[in-house]
Amino acid sequence: MENETHEELKEMEGNKLAVPISIVIAGMIIAAAMVYNNANRMPQTQTLKDSEAQENVRAAAALEEAVLPSDGSILPVTWGNLGARLTSVGAIDADKFKALYDQRGAFTNEYKNLLFGNNDGKLKITKENAGYLLNLFWALGLASKNPILESGEMTNRAYGGPENFASTGGWTVAAGNPMDHYSRHLFFSLTEEQQIVVDKVSRGIYRPCCGNSTHFPDCNHGMAMLGLLELMASQGVGEEEMYQTALTVNSYWFPDTYLTIAQFMKDKGVLWKDVHPQEMLGIDYSSASGYAWVSSQVHGQEQQSGSGCGVDTGQSIAAPKQQSGCGV
Repeated sequence: MENETHEELKEMEGNKLAVPISIVIAGMIIAAAMVYNNANRMPQTQTLKDSEAQENVRAAAALEEAVLPSDGSILPVTWGNLGARLTSVGAIDADKFKALYDQRGAFTNEYKNLLFGNNDGKLKITKENAGYLLNLFWALGLASKNPILESGEMTNRAYGGPENFASTGGWTVAAGNPMDHYSRHLFFSLTEEQQIVVDKVSRGIYRPCCGNSTHFPDCNHGMAMLGLLELMASQGVGEEEMYQTALTVNSYWFPDTYLTIAQFMKDKGVLWKDVHPQEMLGIDYSSASGYAWVSSQVHGQEQQSGSGCGVDTGQSIAAPKQQSGCGV
């Protein structure tokens, strides 16, 4: 009897041990399965991340191609011999100007021809020559006789006179004082209707380096855009095409800015090819404050454009000594 009771007790104790041991074993099996599944899942997760990264790279490249075509963009104007005419009157000192590029071996045949030759075809702006064209248009806008320079915001005595801006004091490659050429030379005669268009469009084109429109060309970008508008008007370009061209040119002059604006529009479901140029060039997008807001929506913080307002040397915007910055 005692033996039977002893055996029953041993069996009961064995059963008590069997339960926790089975739980431990089951837990080990489950843990091993989880480790196995996680090990198999990790390569898949990494693959997804790599795929997303590649897609982001492709999307960024496509956006850049839309805003800044790698082959450049044809402008609806012919430069002709304006470079030679600008040098002949001293608005551009050829030796000073050429020296900016010669010191780095960057004075290409294209640049030489634009400065000294005769160019019958339409101008083409590219990532490479955008800074050079900026300088040429700057000289043209500064030197071309126009009522906007003679009676517009530039002449407001509250700002100390037109000689106190980056677009005038910063033009260090003229023969003599840049103010000797300010609205002084008649490179083309605009009709009354053409001048009205230039005046109207110039008021609607802003630049992200400051808060002023082209009608107040106090920095190089504004003065250059004014010169381009006058050139377009003189060659019969209409108002709508002026805005489209200005958006194209501004994009090459401020690439980071307009890539950000393009991303903002894309996030709203609007492709760059479908945007309204006049709206994009307005104060809400292209002024310094407008771009800062757009940037905060895309990047989560306000950003500055980063382009300076000095003579472009083909490598970077190297601002010379100026009497004022972009703004007033």
